[in-house]
Formats: sequence, structure tokens, C-alpha cells
Amino acid sequence: MSQHYDIIIAGGGPAGLTAAIYARRAGRSVLLLEKEGFGGQIATAPKVENFPGFSAISGAELADRMYTQAETLGASIELEEVLSIQPGPVITVTTDYGVHTCTALILATGMKRRTLGLPGEERLSGVSYCAVCDGAFYAGRDVAVVGGGSAALQDALFLADTCRTVTVIHRRAQFRGDPVLADALRARDNVELVMDTVVTGLLESSGALAGVRLQNTATGETRELAVDGLFEAVGQLPQCKPAESLLSLDENGFLPVGEDCRTPVPGVFAAGDCRTKDVRQLTTACADGAVAALAACRYCGA
Repeated sequence: MSQHYDIIIAGGGPAGLTAAIYARRAGRSVLLLEKEGFGGQIATAPKVENFPGFSAISGAELADRMYTQAETLGASIELEEVLSIQPGPVITVTTDYGVHTCTALILATGMKRRTLGLPGEERLSGVSYCAVCDGAFYAGRDVAVVGGGSAALQDALFLADTCRTVTVIHRRAQFRGDPVLADALRARDNVELVMDTVVTGLLESSGALAGVRLQNTATGETRELAVDGLFEAVGQLPQCKPAESLLSLDENGFLPVGEDCRTPVPGVFAAGDCRTKDVRQLTTACADGAVAALAACRYCGA
């Protein structure tokens, strides 16, 4: 018979690992489940420069440090995919390897960035999904942003403050994002808006991005644009499938949970990028992990 845990954490990214650290320091028995790789999206970042205490550290090293800390504190950590969750006074979590039970459950399943699906996209340096994280690397250089929602427009405005030029590429004739943001971009001298256009290929030089190949969807005309960085803001894919039977997701597929990380389901909490929030950064994921862990510890009682 499997062990009963005080707290099970679904997801081994920064939110889940932080929750494991806090819960173990509070003396709770913890099982952390991760279906792919520990550290979440940050594990693939070549350099992290906005995490307090480190002027620069690779995402892989930071993820490894967090994993080691949770493991050293005594958290049980397993590579298992959560398939279903049954709520109740005793919460039952079924995975591809078996069944586990707990008093409190923290959903920290994260999200994945939607990509363009182009050859070299994951390999080339110069392709980024976070302007706040990586924008400083391109100060004084030429970059492009692809996307038409508010996130893409906000990224372009952020980059326009430091980059030499910013080209915003959108596949439609009109932006889907806030018109105020679009107007702000039009007022910038170093921003060009390229509409009815898709990115069909990436140009490279010595393993780094050198430019993008563009095609106008109305005329079929193709051209190449030289840029040092490409920032993709074409949507996010929340990994909330295991929770669909417990909670109604918001219109974008995220868990509609506030800053207290409490869901309407007794004993179930949500932390990190899987929940509805305005800011998705490494530091906010860790903050969520701490909040959710302490709330889960209180729920478990004495």
C-alpha cells in the first residue's frame, strides 16, 4: 500500500520546488511529482540575471540547486505524470505509475510557450520567449517581435526602450491586443509594424539567429529581415489538464485562482504559471510556491 503524504505537489518547476522546500521545512511529508524534467521552462535558459542573489546563473544550475535543496530536506521526488485527481477528505492522485493519497494538493503544473514550429527554433541562440528576461542582451541592437496580442505589444514597447529597432510582425491586418498599446507603438520612431505577415523561416550564422524570412499572407511576397533577436509572443499553453475535473478553467485555460493560491476545492491549491495572473516570472512562481505551501500546511492542521 502506498504511503499517505501530508502534501502532494504536481509539478517540478520553480513553484513546485519552492513549495516542497517550504513544506518540508514546516515538517510536512511531501511527494513532488513531475512528468518531464525538473526546473520547468527556466531549466532551458542559458543565463538568468533577474533572480535575487545571483548576478548571473544558468537556468539549469538554478533548477539543480532548487531540486537538490528540496531533496536534501527530505522531499520524495518522482518522475510521474498525474492522470487524475479525486478530491475528498483524503485526496487521491492517480499517476502513470500508481496511486498516491494526501491531505493537501498543490497544483504547480506550469505552462509551455506556444512556438512557431520552425526548424532551428529551439536550437538557435537569439530566439526568446521572454522580453523581460532577455531584452537586456539586445540593447542597441535590432530585434523582431512576432504576435498580435497585448503580450506581444507590451514586449515590443519594453524592447523599444533599449533596442535600436523593433519590428512587430503580425499575421493579421489588425492587432488583437489593447488599442492603446498599438497606438503607443505607432508613436515610437524605432518601431515598425509589419501586418498580414508570417515568419516562414529563421536565418542563422554560426549557430546564432541572423534574421527571419517573411511572407505577406495577402500578396504572397517574401523577403528577409536581418535581426539579432526574435521574441515570440504567440500564446501560452497552460498544463492544467489534470485539474479539469476539479475546477472550471478561465477562457485561456488557466486555473482562476487568486494571490492566496486557494482553489474552491478544499485542500487543493494552485501555484505558479498554471494559475491566472498578470506577471509570470521566476520570482513570482517562487512566491506562489511559498504561499501555497504555507496555506497547505495550515490546512493539514497540527
